[in-house]
Amino acid sequence: MKTSKLSIRLLWYITPLVILPLLFLGGFTLTNVTNSTQKQADLIMSRFVEQQQQKVFNYIDSFHATAKLLSASPVLSDFLAKDLFEDASYTYRLGALMDVFASYSEAYPDIISINLVSKTGKSDAYYSSNLTVAPKSYPFFDQVKQSNLSQQQFMVQKEDGTTNLYFVQRIYSVDYYLKRPQQLGFIILKVDPSILNTSILEAPYNNTLNLLLANDGKILFSSDYKMRGHYVSEYELNKINDLADIGSLSTIELSSVDKIERLIFAAQMSGGYYYVSTIPKAVLYQSGKAISVITGLIVIISVITLPILIFIVVRNLLLNPIELLGEASHRVGDGDLSVTLPAYTTDEVGILFNDFNHMINQIKHYQQQLEEYKHHLEDKVESRTKALESMNSKLETAIAQAEQANQLKSRFLANMSHEIRTPLTAIMGFTEQLLHSEKPTNDKHHLGTILRNSKHLLELINNILDLSKIEAEKLAVEQTPLNVVQLIHDVESIIKPLAQEKQLSFTINYALPLPHTINSDITRLKQILINIASNAVKFTEQGQVTITAKYQAPKTLTFVIEDTGIGMSSNQIKRLFTPFEQADATTTRRFGGTGLGLCISKNLAQLLGGDVSVTSEVGVGSCFTIDIDCHLHNSLGGNLLLTEHSQLTPEKDPQLSFASNSFDAHILVAEDNPDNQLLIKLLLQTWGLEPDIANNGAQAVEMALVNDYQLIIMDMQMPVMGGLEATKMLRDAAYDGPIIALTANVMNHDIDTYLEAGCDKALGKPIDKDALENVLVSYLHLERDNQNKWDSLLKSEKFQQINANYLASLPDYLQQIKALYNSRDCETLRALAHSIKGSAGCFNFDDIYHSASALEQSLKGNDMTQREKRVLELNTAIEQAIANK
Repeated sequence: MKTSKLSIRLLWYITPLVILPLLFLGGFTLTNVTNSTQKQADLIMSRFVEQQQQKVFNYIDSFHATAKLLSASPVLSDFLAKDLFEDASYTYRLGALMDVFASYSEAYPDIISINLVSKTGKSDAYYSSNLTVAPKSYPFFDQVKQSNLSQQQFMVQKEDGTTNLYFVQRIYSVDYYLKRPQQLGFIILKVDPSILNTSILEAPYNNTLNLLLANDGKILFSSDYKMRGHYVSEYELNKINDLADIGSLSTIELSSVDKIERLIFAAQMSGGYYYVSTIPKAVLYQSGKAISVITGLIVIISVITLPILIFIVVRNLLLNPIELLGEASHRVGDGDLSVTLPAYTTDEVGILFNDFNHMINQIKHYQQQLEEYKHHLEDKVESRTKALESMNSKLETAIAQAEQANQLKSRFLANMSHEIRTPLTAIMGFTEQLLHSEKPTNDKHHLGTILRNSKHLLELINNILDLSKIEAEKLAVEQTPLNVVQLIHDVESIIKPLAQEKQLSFTINYALPLPHTINSDITRLKQILINIASNAVKFTEQGQVTITAKYQAPKTLTFVIEDTGIGMSSNQIKRLFTPFEQADATTTRRFGGTGLGLCISKNLAQLLGGDVSVTSEVGVGSCFTIDIDCHLHNSLGGNLLLTEHSQLTPEKDPQLSFASNSFDAHILVAEDNPDNQLLIKLLLQTWGLEPDIANNGAQAVEMALVNDYQLIIMDMQMPVMGGLEATKMLRDAAYDGPIIALTANVMNHDIDTYLEAGCDKALGKPIDKDALENVLVSYLHLERDNQNKWDSLLKSEKFQQINANYLASLPDYLQQIKALYNSRDCETLRALAHSIKGSAGCFNFDDIYHSASALEQSLKGNDMTQREKRVLELNTAIEQAIANK
């Protein structure tokens, strides 16, 4: 009861504080809504008209600029520079001018026609986008001639109510010998006013009427199409003119349009035109009246309902929660734990309710735990048993998967063991046969077998490494120019002997035209083609293997490899490109292989911007299609396409072969492995070169600094000092000859490291004879060209003059040596010996050079007998040079 009285007292204090502001707000709204509505309309209408006015101005200015630009066209000037009809080039000049008019019409779709008009009004050149003929006259042309303006625009309304814009630009011929330019004619653009039509149809309010009036009151454009061509009265036109000067919203009645009182906003445009936007006054104020009525109703309803709402709120916030809490406490005291207070707000009352509920939940939780321990112990045991069974099932599945993985591993290891041991058996067997046979027979056959099996082992290791790099996303491909015909011939040279060995027919088909050169990775592309083509030969017992090359413009080169082999089913094709997979176990046993080749080939093709696909039929054969992106940076022309079969012969660069060159080169080979030393030396001797051998990097540096080598072949992995450190030392010591790195580490980052250290080129191991030959010939060519330039310099007249001057200074050097030796000035004598050594070496006086160098070294010690001998040798060398000059 006390609480109810308190709520009533609160109502007495709160209600006036809420009702009085509502009454004041309602009265203020009712008195000011009309004025606010008119100000808002004034603002909206003014902004709208300004926007439309600016849009029209920009539209007209753009075509004025277009007409001015066209009048300054060099083609137009050339056309007007000569007599129009008497000159023989009139037709050509007219055609060029029509092309210019057409280009402007295409650039500005609103341009209907372009007319070149003479001063008298005659059309000299006319272009129309709708193929109409030139008009005989314009209604505004007299006004144009009388005006001194260079640019004018006119709006001409047609009989159907539509209006066209005309832009007129005077054309002048500037003569610098006259005081003023000469007028040649006019450019008249006829334009379809699309922007004006769109602007007129836009409206800030419903029932808005937009008009564009001429200076005589004629309605040129209207959002109500029926009003076009009508006139407003002179009084109304004067009124609109006054409103345009004021620039504000005003109320007038347009009797010539309709007899509705309207709010009008007007703006004057260039050329004497008016843009007018109107809205019925009743429509505008209708919304204001509705707001007034709604505001009054809201105030009345608020005054009536607010006290009731306040009483309800106070009761809900204070009385009801206290009553609920008291009732719940009484029930809990009687032992009823099912009591739950409803979720409440986050204020103090809500916190109190939450704490009460938490207390009840804790009591219920402890009681439930006791009940569970008493009655549900068996359920828990059963649940634990099911969990153990589920865990055992998962464990069995994991064991089965592990066993399957172990089986796959065992099968892969067995495959690898077979693939590695088979060629190793042949290599070891034939090697022992060659070593132990006193008179070996068929040694070339045995060596060929050893080489073939070695290459097979190398291919197997490369496949495993490639697959590892592909899976680690570390395999990088290059884009370098490669000759397509040479590529196919290289593949043919490898696959054709394999086919002939199995008595298979092997054919290369060229689907002309083909690109002469593409940009791709020749090593990886050749690897793909050899992998798939060798598989075709391996799985074909009889019949033929065919490779077809074709170009699918504009960027794809396709190779189709077909065979008449065992073929594959659809299930076998699905797992064909999976690593370590073949068609089935019998395929592995029958044909061998690891199942890596096709997986690697597909991944490589995708890295080269293409793919590998296959179609096959069991017992009929298979067809593999390899698509490669050509990466052509420009479109192919006729000179880059092979169109004749006579062009399909591979070109061998004679400059890259020792057979076409003769070199007298001094080469150093740094290699620690004796077998590799013997192999490289044998190759170089075959080409007529006798190399020096260094067993480690330290020896290589010492030998290179003492001797004059045209080229160094440097192994990167050597004892004492590695090739990388040796290369850096040679470059620091100013050795500028080519250094070729020889390494088994052919990863891109390794090769980059060798090149950064100073190597000019990197070759991989095992040694590729052709690659080594190409590199040697290329760099020896450069060295020979540099030597030829040096020889030419030595024979030049200027060098001979310098050499003669040096010879003339030798007697003075001889006197200085004798004087310094007699005075025992060893330090000055050593400096003089050093200077003589440097200059003698530059002018090719080798005896003086070596004698001065020996004297310089002896002066650093204390052996007087040796020093006297070196002075005598230097004097003799200088005297000999003076005597021979």
